[in-house]
Amino acid sequence: MLHLSRASGKGKPRRRNVEGHRLDLSSEDLSTVAGLAVTGIARTWLDLAGLLSAEELIVMGDQIVSAHHRSFGPARHALVPLDDLRAFIGGKKRVAHLRKCQSALEHLRVGVDSPPETLLRLMLSNDPEMPEFVPNVAICDEHGKAQIWSDLGCHEFRTCLEYDGAHHLTPEQQARDHYRDLKTAELGWVQVKISKTDLALGQRAVRAKVRRGLSMAGWRPF
Repeated sequence: MLHLSRASGKGKPRRRNVEGHRLDLSSEDLSTVAGLAVTGIARTWLDLAGLLSAEELIVMGDQIVSAHHRSFGPARHALVPLDDLRAFIGGKKRVAHLRKCQSALEHLRVGVDSPPETLLRLMLSNDPEMPEFVPNVAICDEHGKAQIWSDLGCHEFRTCLEYDGAHHLTPEQQARDHYRDLKTAELGWVQVKISKTDLALGQRAVRAKVRRGLSMAGWRPF
């Protein structure tokens, strides 16, 4: 299905395999791909807000703003930097689903690598007793040099979370993971691994597992 838009006042496109829309678009809303005018990433995020749940909108937003510069691997650059996305949404008025995007912006975090990491963070963020876990936390040695980069980490209680997806089942990745696990413990951090099965069990199961890890690190609920 192709989504095709015309300006307000003109008829919606009507043809086979086309979903027609009327949109008032400015130059900042537009981009060009292979010579074809399309909505830019920020505008597309805004337009999709009507089709996505609040959670899905945050997952998508995290991927749009994701950026990091680690001590290994290539740097990741944001498709749209978070400040630019905020400015874009802040400059809109009387656009459908604007409030939904404004609310989602408050929950976006820079540095997320995958949708499951966002879902994990959101499961924990609704627990008022639990400290905040932030993405892409560096675990450093005594000289302040990053040795491990965790998916989500809490410096206050030296606890990190790792989401182990399907790629962690390969022999090569398992060897890297074994080194990471040992090094994390050596640096005095408690590591909690979360799997796809854990996420499927739901929020209560995930929170209970993370709470056990935090308790090992000295955290106590209110």
